[in-house]
Amino acid sequence: MLQAMNTGHEGSLTTLHCNSPRDALSRLETLVLMAGFDLPVRAIRTQIASAIDLIVHLDRFGDGSRRTTAITEIQGMESDVITLQDIFSFVFTTGGKESEKIAGKLQPTGLRPKVVERIKAAGLDLPTKLFQPGGVSAGTPRTETWSKATLGEASGGPESADRAKILASLARRRGGAR
Repeated sequence: MLQAMNTGHEGSLTTLHCNSPRDALSRLETLVLMAGFDLPVRAIRTQIASAIDLIVHLDRFGDGSRRTTAITEIQGMESDVITLQDIFSFVFTTGGKESEKIAGKLQPTGLRPKVVERIKAAGLDLPTKLFQPGGVSAGTPRTETWSKATLGEASGGPESADRAKILASLARRRGGAR
């Protein structure tokens, strides 16, 4: 996978089970080492740092829900360490990770990721406000509340229809179908 991602096969996506974005890198490194290749750790880390742009981390909370808790960009290497920068992080407004009722939101850290230029070149122009504290809406920040009672309910509605239209439009622009 890392070799393919480093040889021009852009747009790769994979799933890795981990406890944090930093742990994802450690697990990926371990998987490469378990493959039996006799590569130095620095070479593996360099491959990882050049292949992966973003890590989208989801956590499972005490109420059973899974939420995006971090969107982290890989910045590169400093010495033998892969450097990471959180672009968005989940902030609890009530409860905590193990609470029965979770309230919070994914908030921008105020840092604009380097990868945004490549995203723009691919045809998606993200507003600068998206990465600023307070986000794109000028109104009150949206807070989602989840409890065990709402886990089984389907979300549907106009918001998901809008999301589907946007994704279909992006797929058509890139030459794909949805």
